[in-house]
Amino acid sequence: MSTTTLEKTESAQVPTPAPRRRSRRRGERGPLGHALLHSGLTLASLIALAPVAWLFYLSLGPDKDDYLHPGKILDSLSFSNYSFVLEHTAFFDWFKSTMIVAGGTTVIGVFVAATTGYAVSRMRFPGYKPLMWVLLLTQTFPIAILIVPMYEIFSELGLIDTYWALIVINCTTAVPYSAWLLKGYFDTIPFEIDEAGRVDGLSPFGTFARLILPLARPGLAVAAFYNFITAVGEVAFATTFMLDDSKYTFAVGLQTFVSEHDAQWNYMAATAVLIAIPVSVFFYLVQKNLVTGLTAGGTKG
Repeated sequence: MSTTTLEKTESAQVPTPAPRRRSRRRGERGPLGHALLHSGLTLASLIALAPVAWLFYLSLGPDKDDYLHPGKILDSLSFSNYSFVLEHTAFFDWFKSTMIVAGGTTVIGVFVAATTGYAVSRMRFPGYKPLMWVLLLTQTFPIAILIVPMYEIFSELGLIDTYWALIVINCTTAVPYSAWLLKGYFDTIPFEIDEAGRVDGLSPFGTFARLILPLARPGLAVAAFYNFITAVGEVAFATTFMLDDSKYTFAVGLQTFVSEHDAQWNYMAATAVLIAIPVSVFFYLVQKNLVTGLTAGGTKG
């Protein structure tokens, strides 16, 4: 037997190594994981959208008792409820009042929260740690026990039945959470940026306004959205401090469809859908920064 033949025989007897199975990288999901993830997200989306779809469906029923037999709405779909709300109610006055209160709360609340969060994040003054806990402590008091003393205070100041009363009250509700959120976000911004601003001759406020705020845009977007929806959805103080019908906000205006004996659910549903439009528009304007701001703001603090 020749040497060549022996080499071929030995090579034939050596088993061919099986191809190595590609190891799954960290965080990589298999087909089953992808299927479960998408199924869960789809189910969560349906659960979140179901009340909105149901509300819109009820708003198309022409009768106030259509919610008792929703199947009959399909035979009488109509936008008459929307026409009634826009033409025969003070909807546009409610819209104006809501935008004034929500806009004022958003601007003032975000400014106060941003300056507070930045000061606590960067400066070490006496009591800077207790300050943040005091802000949280203000959130522990129930609204019911605050209405009477705050009514007395605003009455002495002549602010009853004014937009300023609601703006200030909404800020006291929204600023503590917003300050904590922005403080956590400012902690993620390198301190070297502040030092670079001082080297360039900027004052502390100039550094804050020209260097830090542009970098904190995602966090500011989250705080602005929270302040906005807080002002739009507030009911207790708006009901107590607003006496003029033309100054009612959306949340208070909805109560006008509830009489002593029944509630006009068809008009309430149509009004609720219309109320959701400005909130959805505001959400669309800031949604690009919401996820970034929420995740980054929670990394430190």
